[in-house]
Amino acid sequence: MGSFYGKIPPRILESIVFKRLGARRKDVVLGPSIGEDAAIVQVNDAMIVLSCDPISGALKRVGWLAVNVAANDVATRGAEPLWYLACVLLPKNGYEILEEICEDMDEAAKKLNISIIGGHSEVTPGIKHPIIVGCCAGSIKGKRYFITAMTKPGAKIVLTKGAGVEGTGILALDLKDRIVNRFGVELAKRAERYLDLISVVPEAMLASNVNGVLSMHDPTEGGIAGGLNEMAEAAKCGFKVYEKKIMVREETAKICGYLGLDPLKLISSGSLLIAVERWAAEALTRKLKEIGVESSIIGEFLEDASSKTIVRMNGSEEPLPMPESDEIWKKMTT
Repeated sequence: MGSFYGKIPPRILESIVFKRLGARRKDVVLGPSIGEDAAIVQVNDAMIVLSCDPISGALKRVGWLAVNVAANDVATRGAEPLWYLACVLLPKNGYEILEEICEDMDEAAKKLNISIIGGHSEVTPGIKHPIIVGCCAGSIKGKRYFITAMTKPGAKIVLTKGAGVEGTGILALDLKDRIVNRFGVELAKRAERYLDLISVVPEAMLASNVNGVLSMHDPTEGGIAGGLNEMAEAAKCGFKVYEKKIMVREETAKICGYLGLDPLKLISSGSLLIAVERWAAEALTRKLKEIGVESSIIGEFLEDASSKTIVRMNGSEEPLPMPESDEIWKKMTT
């Protein structure tokens, strides 16, 4: 299988994980599939959306990240996140940071009107920093919901906030001394505040009520490159995007340049990829601007599923494949 960190590659998911999914139940509307980050189940007359995500690579603000990242996946279905459970694994002597983790989770949950309804916490042997695995659930209002497979050829691709949002914030916090020494305190502080942008719930809720929106996807590990490939794989189509249209903020560009990382392959929670009918794309970006969310139309999905490309700044066109691993692991494991 090779050696890597982070998400299990799609080929291994398909060959091992997806072949062993327990009983088949009629109340499962949407189960595991490539590019689908939240399940949907029917409970009587209600449609419930559930997601599960770990925070395993960050060292700071892990409670804040855990709630927001799981809530994001629920929101991309067009559901309001409502409930959260956390499994908190602490290293030896980890009681010292448990209060900080819980305060961060509490703050994030209150901001999103989410109730923390249970979970588990323990000191776990063999780990060096806290790991949180969270489960978020929400409900769909009405009958309209979104799945990544609803993406279709000809749809425009809208990206909010830009590339590497979460990764920039994590690197600025966890490698703080290096970033401050290289770029100064002000840039480092601005980069740290990227984690305040981590929620996509407001823009996902808005987009779910815009005519012409087909699907939404939260590009986490693998960044924008990974998210685009997951959407294309789910919908069996290709894509072409334009590098000049993809927002890479100053702090992201400088930190990635310094550390030798590709911002398009850097974990990007806080960004939202939206597939939208061509005729509705401009209207969507205007509506996002009205709620203070920057966005741009970065390309479109294609009929040819084998064509997944990016047009670089110099006009050359090249493949943009699924990253084997997120760029952040290059610095968090050395």
